[in-house]
Amino acid sequence: MSSSSSSSSCNSSSRKVEVLVLVIVIVVAVVVVFVVVAAAAVVVVVVVVVAVVVVVVVVIVVVVVVVEVGAVVARVVVVVVVVVLVVVVVVVVVVVVVVIGIGVLVIF
Repeated sequence: MSSSSSSSSCNSSSRKVEVLVLVIVIVVAVVVVFVVVAAAAVVVVVVVVVAVVVVVVVVIVVVVVVVEVGAVVARVVVVVVVVVLVVVVVVVVVVVVVVIGIGVLVIF
């Protein structure tokens, strides 16, 4: 009788340790997910702000170029700027996806 009660108390303490470890792992995983999502959100906000600034600068430059030089040069400038913007957006999206992927891999 006494031996069975001692084994059950030992079993319950190991179960408590398992539950504690599981809770710690879940909490760490949630914190990592929040950090990764926050980092991705910050990157997205920075990209949006930079894109808006670039668009404003491009509009000003195009207006100046059209007034000073002519429409043909302005078209070339617009094409170059659009290509650069697309490349920047693609690079940022790839970086965000890689960061989130690394975060998910670290969690699991």
